[in-house]
Order: sequence, then structure tokens, then C-alpha cells
Amino acid sequence: MKWSEFCDFLVGLGPETPLGRVVAIRSEEDENMLKHFSKEQHRIRNEWRKKRAKNVSEKERMEALEQIKNAFISMAGGKND
Repeated sequence: MKWSEFCDFLVGLGPETPLGRVVAIRSEEDENMLKHFSKEQHRIRNEWRKKRAKNVSEKERMEALEQIKNAFISMAGGKND
């Protein structure tokens, strides 16, 4: 099966299918929704986030740290050097 054909099948999956529910759990960012997750939902989401974090390159990691550093400097009213 070609990748494009596989993607066409995925687009048709509804949120009430098992795969649709897992995708929704993995992608949830709403803090209010996360507060109401069950232990199993948290496990699914955390495992996915750990797996994705392992695939972050050193360059991406350094860029993210630089953005965080600059945000803190900005909040403190300082200059970014």
C-alpha cells in the first residue's frame, strides 16, 4: 500500500474509533482536559511524549533552550545578549 493511500484511510477515521481516541489523547494540550484524564490516558500520552522527545535533535533542543532563556530575560526586563 502506498503512503498516500494509507493517509487517505486515516483521514476517514472518526474520533470514536480506538485509533481516533489514542490520537486525541496523544495530542491533547488543554490543561482542563488533562486534569480529567484517567491514569490510562495519562500513561498513553506520557509514553508518546517520551518517545517523541527522544527524536529531538541536539540543534532543536538548543534552539528551544535559547527561546526559554530569552523569554525569562524578557520577563525580567533585561536585554538579550
